[in-house]
Amino acid sequence: MERKPGKRPRQRSEPASPQRYTVPVATTHQLTAILLREGEGFVSLCPEVDVASQGSTVEEARANLVEALELFFETADPTEIQERLQKEVFVTRVEVRVG
Repeated sequence: MERKPGKRPRQRSEPASPQRYTVPVATTHQLTAILLREGEGFVSLCPEVDVASQGSTVEEARANLVEALELFFETADPTEIQERLQKEVFVTRVEVRVG
């Protein structure tokens, strides 16, 4: 195809590509929660990262532990998370002679 002088070839207009934003994808992890009665309330502990909380009921202690864990993962340095995170936790009961 021969071009005529002074004329530009017709260009197809490309649709403007929308700006793309990277949205962090939240993940969930299964962690261990150990709850113990202490006095009138309950203490909750996550042994994988050694984070603890408390509450006046089992449900409150559990919810407070979840909140404490989320805060820990939001604010802790990735190096600290890797140092504290235990990959395997085994919870069992043992029988011990007393007296």
